[in-house]
Amino acid sequence: MTEHVVVVGGGTGGTVLANDLAERLDAEVAAGDVHITLVNDDPDHVYKPVWLYVPFDQREPADGRRRLDELVPDEVDLRIDRVTDIDTESKRLGFGDGPSLSYDYLVLATGSTLEPERIPGLEQAGHDYYSESGATALREELLSFTEGHLVLSVVGSPHMCPAAPLEFVFMADDWFRKRGLREDVDITYTYPIQRVHGNSHIAEWARPIMDERDIEVETFFNAESVDPDAQSITSMEGAHLDYDLLVAIPPHAGIDLVEDAGLGDDGWVDVDKHTLEAEAAEDVYALGDTADTGVPNAGSVAHYQAGVVGQRLASEIRGRPATATYDGKTLCFIETGMDAASFVEFDYENPPSPAPPSQKLHWSKLAYNESYWLTARGLL
Repeated sequence: MTEHVVVVGGGTGGTVLANDLAERLDAEVAAGDVHITLVNDDPDHVYKPVWLYVPFDQREPADGRRRLDELVPDEVDLRIDRVTDIDTESKRLGFGDGPSLSYDYLVLATGSTLEPERIPGLEQAGHDYYSESGATALREELLSFTEGHLVLSVVGSPHMCPAAPLEFVFMADDWFRKRGLREDVDITYTYPIQRVHGNSHIAEWARPIMDERDIEVETFFNAESVDPDAQSITSMEGAHLDYDLLVAIPPHAGIDLVEDAGLGDDGWVDVDKHTLEAEAAEDVYALGDTADTGVPNAGSVAHYQAGVVGQRLASEIRGRPATATYDGKTLCFIETGMDAASFVEFDYENPPSPAPPSQKLHWSKLAYNESYWLTARGLL
């Protein structure tokens, strides 16, 4: 009997896992004992960290796109389609028009979606770099912005790439300084809790840098509404900020079908944070943003989790105890300007301790961005 593994989501986690399984189970796949299917609703794989550089005219959106069929081997059946229903009892996936798909093991790597419409006025007024279209539109605004008040407001939390809001204001500060415009540009950063980052160690590291660079900070600022005509943003706490350019991190959510399937709330799958197994269904795993583990929604997390899920699935398929576990490992480069960066690495037990910013670490991040496509192929 052929064991069918279906991976839903062709982002970092899903693509790395599909490649991992194809290599790890190569003998079983060749013998017809295992079949691997990767389902994605877009023929392209998108590397979202590229979008941070687009507003500063450092990269093009196309630099973050590759066709999925170029990233996974022929041994992986690639289905470009949108899943509309998950039935964990019958182990079957439904699609809008096409035939349904049965599975023996299911891995959900469906990622995050943006929901700016939750905040009145945000869609009309706020720019973001968490989407390709948002990053491109922000570039047009930023390149012509020579004076005024730039507000970066973290509206939704948790969100993809937790360091990216800090990176943006650090890069913007340096970018304006290098162009001789910083004295004419005020920068304010808002965050919904009483520090500048969700992780207290990173917050303690970042706040002095912000103070040193005259980046104003408004903590415990939970955006409630935006007035596009008056160019102002108001918080639930009653604070009010006028802006000339608003850059917002919109609210994030998962996908409805996860909640509809009874796997978790708000589109996030409730999982065991070590095994990544779904708590509400057998033979279902989740990874990356989709897995509610409490770790950052970062690409490195999805990468490491994919390796764990790959090992566990291989063990189960071979009739052996699955012993691989995820320890919360996360690593991240943090840009601190246009040519300097820091680096953090941490897990469930060990907190982050950001490295001193350096040009070497900045170039290391750029080098990783270039080599990412090898990672997606499972070669790194």
